[in-house]
Amino acid sequence: VLRCLGIPTRVITNFNSAHDKNLNLSIDKYIDVSGNNLHLSEDSVWNFHVWNESWFIRRDLGSFYDGWQVLDATPQEKSKGIYQCGPASTKAIKEGDVNLDYDSPFVFAAVNADCVTWIRYSKKRKERIYSDTRKIGKFISTKAVGTNSRVDVTANYKYPEVKEISFKISYSQYKNSLMDDRKILVTAV
Repeated sequence: VLRCLGIPTRVITNFNSAHDKNLNLSIDKYIDVSGNNLHLSEDSVWNFHVWNESWFIRRDLGSFYDGWQVLDATPQEKSKGIYQCGPASTKAIKEGDVNLDYDSPFVFAAVNADCVTWIRYSKKRKERIYSDTRKIGKFISTKAVGTNSRVDVTANYKYPEVKEISFKISYSQYKNSLMDDRKILVTAV
């Protein structure tokens, strides 16, 4: 439909796509002291997920966020009470601007979440024992114009895994993120 309206649009495929149900920007797995899976998290990793990108000017967010925007016609989670996803700026996703509207945290996690394993000793005590920062968001791709070749657009969504990025969040957001059920790792700006 967007192409019929003259809006540039393309299909994107993300391999190892995270599905972060609680929006804590990580895919959490809980085990007991014997190593048995506790099934306490609804987070998951899908083999792949597909969405659309369309090229928009973002007067609502500022010109920095102009360009490709993520739109998911098959969202699995409600956003603001209805099943919708986007338009989330790919620049916001790459820069870690997860405080923006339009499902930026959900899309960020889909391509960049950490997979974290926790040992749960009790309802009040858990310990992070493993974190894989490289598993999620592989070979983010679209089809080349005029051929059936794959074009890798991973660099539009995330920096190479060796580069650390800073999240632009306020101190109060950082402080709130340290609650046990919403832990995220933050690099100070």
